[in-house]
Amino acid sequence: MRLFTQVRWGTVLLGGLLACGGAALPLESTAQKSTGAPSAATPAAASSVATLPAANEATSAPAGEARDLSLSSMGSYGPIKLRGLDPTGYMNVSVRNDEVVTAARLKLIYTYSPSLIYELSHLKVYLNGEVVATLPLDKEHAGQTVTRYVDLDPRLFTDFNRLNVQMIAHYTLDHCEDPYHSSLWTDISPDTALTLTTSHIGLPNSLALLPAPFFDRRDNRRLTVPFVLPAHADASTLRAAGVVSSWLGALAAWRGARFPVAQTPPADAHAIAFALPNAMPQGLNLGEIKGPTVWVMPNPSSPPESGRKLLVLAGRDAKELELAANALVLGQAGMSGDQAIVKSVDIGPARRPYDAPNWAPVDRPVHFKDLVTDPGQLQVSGFNPPVIRVDMRLPPDLFAWARHSVPLNVSYRYTAPSYFNDSVLNVSVNDQLLRSVRLRPADNTGTDRQFNVPLLSGAEARGEEEIRVPALRIGSANQFQFQFHMDSQKTGLCVSSATDSARAAIDPDSSIDFSQFVHYTTLPNLAFFAGSGFPFTRMADLADTAVVIPDAPDAKESEAILTLLGQMGRWSGLSSLRVALVPTSAVESMRDRDLLVIGTGSGAQLLAKWGKGLPMLIDRSENQLSLREPPGSGRKEASGDAGHAAMSVNGSTAAFVGFQSPYAKGKSVVALAANSSDQLGNLLEVLGDDARVGQIGGDLTVVRQKQVTALTVGDTYNVGHLPWYAWLWVRISRYPALMAIAGILAGLFVALTVFWALGRLAARRLDR
Repeated sequence: MRLFTQVRWGTVLLGGLLACGGAALPLESTAQKSTGAPSAATPAAASSVATLPAANEATSAPAGEARDLSLSSMGSYGPIKLRGLDPTGYMNVSVRNDEVVTAARLKLIYTYSPSLIYELSHLKVYLNGEVVATLPLDKEHAGQTVTRYVDLDPRLFTDFNRLNVQMIAHYTLDHCEDPYHSSLWTDISPDTALTLTTSHIGLPNSLALLPAPFFDRRDNRRLTVPFVLPAHADASTLRAAGVVSSWLGALAAWRGARFPVAQTPPADAHAIAFALPNAMPQGLNLGEIKGPTVWVMPNPSSPPESGRKLLVLAGRDAKELELAANALVLGQAGMSGDQAIVKSVDIGPARRPYDAPNWAPVDRPVHFKDLVTDPGQLQVSGFNPPVIRVDMRLPPDLFAWARHSVPLNVSYRYTAPSYFNDSVLNVSVNDQLLRSVRLRPADNTGTDRQFNVPLLSGAEARGEEEIRVPALRIGSANQFQFQFHMDSQKTGLCVSSATDSARAAIDPDSSIDFSQFVHYTTLPNLAFFAGSGFPFTRMADLADTAVVIPDAPDAKESEAILTLLGQMGRWSGLSSLRVALVPTSAVESMRDRDLLVIGTGSGAQLLAKWGKGLPMLIDRSENQLSLREPPGSGRKEASGDAGHAAMSVNGSTAAFVGFQSPYAKGKSVVALAANSSDQLGNLLEVLGDDARVGQIGGDLTVVRQKQVTALTVGDTYNVGHLPWYAWLWVRISRYPALMAIAGILAGLFVALTVFWALGRLAARRLDR
């Protein structure tokens, strides 16, 4: 049960009465074309779909904040296809802990078969197992795109909700109707949406509720939490804020996160503030600070009835503020009440390379049960069930020098057909087919007959496959897809009837093994940074990373720092507890670390100081770009730059720039460069956009409005370790002539060795 059930349900009932205007409205069936006009041909009492008002009628909107949930945001991959044997589609809807639903309207867009018996065919809409609407499938709109609006009772909503659409369809009155018939279909469009109106409810000031309401796992939207910092916040304050932002970024995971920076608490959002006695955010009066303290309190900038909260981290000096941040990240489970004073925090021993929680281990076989949060994700039902998806993140610097494929051992179970047919299991990785496996029928000749207990015998079959996954198809973010298809077992009309008994599952002990791979790659490669934060996330707590910030960062630069650290938490799954933040004036003290540079203000001056050999230098009014000949020019690529171009510009420019650290070989620098701090937001948008982040690559990626251009213009270097024999082979493989000579020498060595061995055997025979 959710906390404060009585308060929530009282609010729900009140919201339901407000949505209905204080009286029960008559519910009628309304068929509508895509224009939304009511159809007079639809029976009046066939369903519980609320009548859509005409355009000239005034409607009273329910109180609260309305938002539209698309079909994809409700967990559907593309359109939902309803078929005779699999007639139900599923949509998932979550509600935040500090919100209550006051109104909900489903906009259902679908197309259905023109070959049905319409008096017997309809769609049923369920909300959490209760029928909320019945939509007739009429002849007038058959084969066309139909739009229907279904008003949902807000009292039926809980924190997690399942919205189902089931097709009941018939094409003949004959009792031998074939449930596999191709005319039994309905497609639900991806444009289907749910408009959810919610109102905020007040939660108590309790640290025990953290991370709510600042992060709520039920909210599928991108996480946006304002950070309230004192004016001219120094590096130590920003570091404490960065630890918290990386924690929230790890919690947000696939949602993404942004952390705008303000000097006063915003009135329309939950926020997190950082305070020192001599650096207090505006509008915040904490009184005496008695030590490292974590508070949760009403947002002083919001009206009390809004329920907005302010999480305050305070200390008497920078060290205590850092202690409060570490306590929040590591010890939140032990906090209660509205205030906690921290005595001590031990962040634990140093971590090992490549042990990020979000990365699968590569030193042993990895079982699927370690890659999913719920074993139920590996089970499906139906004759055309949804795809079983297993996500896996890997370090991007894996190098397959000794083998070109990865062993994937798949064990699976399924309801076996009675005889051989077209039932198959398709195994894919990253939407590329690896193998199609024919599902065998059950063998009832021996195994089942050995059981005397009926419960232990049945038609379930098992299978095992070892699939060699090409190493080139594996990246840093991967998804294995397993699609079962159970073919019809009917041998003729009226021979048998289909039942909803098909079940299939991938065994949790299925595994994949990367233990033969080594860590070795060529840098710079901004695709590694954009996809997994590499090389910084090589140490999950960023122990080898220093973030270089301008000497006097403004709000936009501070937001870039916090959002980048939030992205690091998203990629690694861990807070950046050991990251270092230094101003550009102190960068010399971080010579032995990988550097993440905010290249505006004094950061731009630092990049200019490092020299014109960088891929690109961006000044306020001038850009300098290294040049290389385009691919396919017929000339071999030179080891250095082919040239440079300098140009004066009067527009905005922003770019990701990667290069080797000028302080240490093998150390990396990634800079977010722009001619003004306002343009850093464009880089953050690309980095957080799953549709465009794949366009980042090379050692230079220029972002100009909606256009993202990746280039490779600078020198490269290698990181990682190879055994000496592997290193020798890699070096030789770059030169075909040397490979030919090495092959000849290897052949001569083998031939001479065999000749010598045969000579020895012959000599022994002669001696006898």
